[in-house]
Amino acid sequence: MATITAALVKELRDKTGAGMMDCKQALNETAGDMEAAVDWLRKKGLSKAAKKAGRVAAEGLIGAIVEGAKGVLVEVNSETDFVARNDQFQGLVKMIGQVALHSGTTDVEAIKAAKVGSATVETAISEAIATIGENMTLRRAAALSVGQGVVASYLHNAVTDGLGKLGVIVALESTGQADELTALGRQIAMHIAATNPAALDAAGLDPEVVRREKDVLADKYRQQGKPDNVIEKIVESGLKTYYKEVCLLEQAFIHDSGKSVAQAVKEAEGKVGGPVKITGFVRYALGEGIEKQESDFAAEVAAAAGQG
Repeated sequence: MATITAALVKELRDKTGAGMMDCKQALNETAGDMEAAVDWLRKKGLSKAAKKAGRVAAEGLIGAIVEGAKGVLVEVNSETDFVARNDQFQGLVKMIGQVALHSGTTDVEAIKAAKVGSATVETAISEAIATIGENMTLRRAAALSVGQGVVASYLHNAVTDGLGKLGVIVALESTGQADELTALGRQIAMHIAATNPAALDAAGLDPEVVRREKDVLADKYRQQGKPDNVIEKIVESGLKTYYKEVCLLEQAFIHDSGKSVAQAVKEAEGKVGGPVKITGFVRYALGEGIEKQESDFAAEVAAAAGQG
């Protein structure tokens, strides 16, 4: 039998917002399996925030570099937000973005090994650490490109051109006017920043995620005593609703909620001057998935003053 620790219970509570005793029961019922426990709470209607992402605590900047039909996103982390406002750090992030764009790789180790003049990116990062006095890491990079068309970008909470706390790039394939296409792409990128879709369409969703969603829906209504034939229809309807929530093309467009993103793109084709196809997107939120150790600032100050 799995040992259910207090830390495990707290982690589940942070993920779901459910009560401590409910979280403990869920973990006991699922032999300590975190994902299964989340589903158990959802089926019981006890999860208040089943879709809540992990706490974001890492600092630094997201860099978005686009040139015509290609673009990249990079995330470079630092220990504090003060460093994100440092000109040297900002220059470092932009330089790393340029290297990622022109090197043709998004592999972090390959980018770090790439040359900038006579030195490598890794050396540039080390020198910045030595000068600024704070640890920094290149965490990840992503790239998009199209044969014809544009890659557009949007940065939320931008601190300067091309740098911010949340970045999106989106690839639009089209033979239409580049300026109109870029304007449309920026609107779509803003939409992606706001709604955080899981995939372009239903075909792009992780099959395991879809299976879990179906199981949660089915079990919820099975517990209410619904017959299987009714449950099947409810699940089918529920999945359609789910797709409208998490698939970009089916989401209600934030700039005109009366249309889906797919409909908005179709209507824009006249202005662009040709068919438009969204071929991909990437959304980076600073520090997502990284949890920083919490600290008691007052205690730290007292300790530094020799009082703790």
